[in-house]
Amino acid sequence: MTNEAAWLEDRGIVGVSGEDAASFLQGLLTNDVERLAPGEARYAALLSPQGKILFDMIVVRADRDGGAAFLIDCAAAQAADLARRLGFYKLRARVAIADESAERGVVALWGAPAQAPAGAVVTADPRDPRLGLRAICSRAEAAAIGSAHLAGYEALRIDAVVPRGGVDFAYGDAFPHDVNLDLLHGVDFHKGCYVGQEVVSRMKHRGTGRKRIARVRFGADAPPAGTPVVDGDLPVGALGSSSGREALALLRLDRAEEAKAAGRTLSAGGAPLALAD
Repeated sequence: MTNEAAWLEDRGIVGVSGEDAASFLQGLLTNDVERLAPGEARYAALLSPQGKILFDMIVVRADRDGGAAFLIDCAAAQAADLARRLGFYKLRARVAIADESAERGVVALWGAPAQAPAGAVVTADPRDPRLGLRAICSRAEAAAIGSAHLAGYEALRIDAVVPRGGVDFAYGDAFPHDVNLDLLHGVDFHKGCYVGQEVVSRMKHRGTGRKRIARVRFGADAPPAGTPVVDGDLPVGALGSSSGREALALLRLDRAEEAKAAGRTLSAGGAPLALAD
């Protein structure tokens, strides 16, 4: 495997630091961040009280000057909104919250050995080992690495069935189970309370989730994101991001299984597709 890197220009950084930083985030996010060791990362989400994903993120423990500090790797388009939302929950917590996206960038690195910029905060991608490493560095260093290899990273991401918010699912409209947050180590079912926890726990224990992100395969290049997936005239889901003939799709699994059992082929944009193994 070759050594490759790509600037993920669509990612931003929100910094959370201060005496109460760990406990503050612990009470809000779906994953356990209090047990993060310096230089370790966890996937997590901030939910609405109804249990839907408002923001998903990779939380990195990056203590500085002897104090607790976290760098939140999130969608760049959401970074300012995330900082504001966290500020809404701040109340009397002793934390400082800042959108650092103008100063910091995120780089994906895969292959062996993968070399990150000197001084970068480097962690293993906590969602799937196939995605390699992530490095948070200065935005100038990230831009210098560039995005020439981004297509290779996207192929890895799709192969690992790791969805990208805003493309593979809509923020504010999907539950964690819908988009595999539980399968990608983004939910701790044993931690204390967080926003939306009751809904997430109920879906797990009752098995009420009917949707999932799945990888699908076409005979030619996949149709664009947003193309409906259908079983004849029956809606089954919609396509998300793609790489060549493979794509991610948010599907009603019950309807997909019914079609498979009946020997019918799903399609999108008139092109037949198959669920990838």
